[in-house]
Amino acid sequence: MKQPIIIDTDPGIDDAAAISIALNHPSFDLRMITTVNGNVGIEKTTANALKLKRFFSSDVPVHRGSSQPLISDIVDASAVHGESGMGGYDFPEINYNDLSSTHAVEAMRKELQTSDEPITLIPIGPLTNIALLLSTYPEVKDYIKEIVLMGGSASRGNVTPLAEFNIYCDPEAAQIVFNSGLPITMVGLDVARSSTLSHTAVNKLQTLNQTGDMLYQIFKHYKGDGLEKGINVYDAYTILYLLNSGKFNVQEADVQIETTGALTKGATVTDFNTHYPNCTVVMSVEPIEFEKMFFDVLKYCK
Repeated sequence: MKQPIIIDTDPGIDDAAAISIALNHPSFDLRMITTVNGNVGIEKTTANALKLKRFFSSDVPVHRGSSQPLISDIVDASAVHGESGMGGYDFPEINYNDLSSTHAVEAMRKELQTSDEPITLIPIGPLTNIALLLSTYPEVKDYIKEIVLMGGSASRGNVTPLAEFNIYCDPEAAQIVFNSGLPITMVGLDVARSSTLSHTAVNKLQTLNQTGDMLYQIFKHYKGDGLEKGINVYDAYTILYLLNSGKFNVQEADVQIETTGALTKGATVTDFNTHYPNCTVVMSVEPIEFEKMFFDVLKYCK
């Protein structure tokens, strides 16, 4: 039986990898893609989601979401992902008729409440849309199986010494989500840094299939941390974890978000010694195992 999921995203180069897998893997029933301001502005993240929809000739609906954080000023990662957020590949021209008119939060509410079974939410950008959903319509919690998110770090950050980008973009939203009482899995910097995709592996993508070639081209434009060792495909770990959770090392923890510290804003304060965990933190995976999983799932793509 296929697992129903919703991806909330700010594409973004690594987002493209996660979306490619989710759209094509037979284990998933991707109900919709919702977009959020993050790596680049909402118009560009939405355009990039539509590019992937066209690339795969998909009928999965795309819904535009929040254009700014709940409270914080807008920041972006165009220095990492490029001005468009997903440059380097000649995608088919997008058609804005492919964009659903319903706002992402309303679309998620309706889909959750009319689904025959609980849905897993996979936020791989800032958590603005998810926080708005849970705050505006708390009754939808009964229809959410779990939240598997990309964000946070139990150690060092990547946008500041202590903060990971997605959480830093909207720490107030993150605090709402982490304290929602829902089952949360934090797939953050720790696991990605444990198993960086080597440059040799990235080069092998070019001849895998059309999707591999597309990812190869856009990965070549990626300017993330740890670039001397390879590429950290952060967002893809959420999908791989759902498919192969037993291969990942995890720890239970209480995770709280720093929202007011001048030097620590966006930090995911992770307490592994708590008696009251609110989160499963994905810590690591064997690099060889990760590479094998990544290539295996991409074989389902065109």
